[in-house]
Amino acid sequence: MKIVLTGGGTGGHIYPALAIGDKFIEKDPSTQILYIGAYGGMEERIVPAHGFDLKLVRAKGIDRSNPMKLFQTAWNTEIGYRKALSIMKKFRPDMVISTGSFISAPVVLAAHKLGVRIYIHEQNAFPGVANKQLSKFANIVFLGFEAGGMYFKDHDKLVYSGNPVRKAFYDLDRTQCRKELGIPEDDFVITVFGGSLGAATLNDIGVECVREYAGKSGTSVIFGTGRNYYSSVVRKLDALRIKDHDNIRVTPYIDNMPAVLGASSIVISRSGALSAAEIMTAGRAAIFIPSPNVTGDHQYYNAKAVADEGGAVIVREDGDSCVRVVNTLAQLMREPETLEEMEQGSRRVAPLNATDIIYDNIMSDIRG
Repeated sequence: MKIVLTGGGTGGHIYPALAIGDKFIEKDPSTQILYIGAYGGMEERIVPAHGFDLKLVRAKGIDRSNPMKLFQTAWNTEIGYRKALSIMKKFRPDMVISTGSFISAPVVLAAHKLGVRIYIHEQNAFPGVANKQLSKFANIVFLGFEAGGMYFKDHDKLVYSGNPVRKAFYDLDRTQCRKELGIPEDDFVITVFGGSLGAATLNDIGVECVREYAGKSGTSVIFGTGRNYYSSVVRKLDALRIKDHDNIRVTPYIDNMPAVLGASSIVISRSGALSAAEIMTAGRAAIFIPSPNVTGDHQYYNAKAVADEGGAVIVREDGDSCVRVVNTLAQLMREPETLEEMEQGSRRVAPLNATDIIYDNIMSDIRG
């Protein structure tokens, strides 16, 4: 079987696609995977490191701020479409599986032109523009959150699967993860991150956590700043003279996220679909600060799905959010029973069989 995976720009689109691809290879090791991504996206680094073949095409997100930018999007999509068409004519895939973002448009349109089966996975509770528009070409649309279904027109195509998460996040042992990272077994471990690119508000919170707990025994802080913010955060911490303590780890990007989440007592983060799914699968309590700068406020609805089961606390971003997060954290540190209940709530909504649901439904569709 030959499969084209697409979806890119950020890890939130890429890692679910990789998890789906891994499931097909697990079921049939002879499966051939080709990933089609966009120039300049994180897929350029992540996909080859994962071991999948990668081809790149031109693509550009929609920017409605002026007509010229819309023209540029249309032009890039057309060029990307022609390149994707050429790639797929040579590869001759049995299906295309798309996890969204602007790269999905030229690839899905090319697949439709060639009569290739199309399957879409939407990670968020509020779907992205690309997935909503392209869903009319799909055989099945898989949902990361059930609430996302109301935004699609053809409900007969919808299957709730949850969000695919890599196997590395399953059955994490806290003691073993702390041993792997060199963190004292009995520490209260606070992890703060704002995604692969970073987020200013999360970094303000991270700096406050470092300020509060640097040098304090029994507590460790792991702080992922995002690549775009690392230098400025380090300068700020150096000016405060609070970075150089054994219990503080500041990094631009958390490469070993499974071990970090496994070691954590609580996670403070945005609530993108991938981050939420990984935290739930790891069974960790969370304080979510949804980004206010996303379509349809979908990060809030992602967070709400976890909070409704008791797995997370939501703090809305505003001028006072940093103080409220730090105060909430301090309160939860004094309430181990509450944290334990939150971990149980997180596990209740974990998408533990998402890749199985996706695989089984696709194979059933193919067999007719």
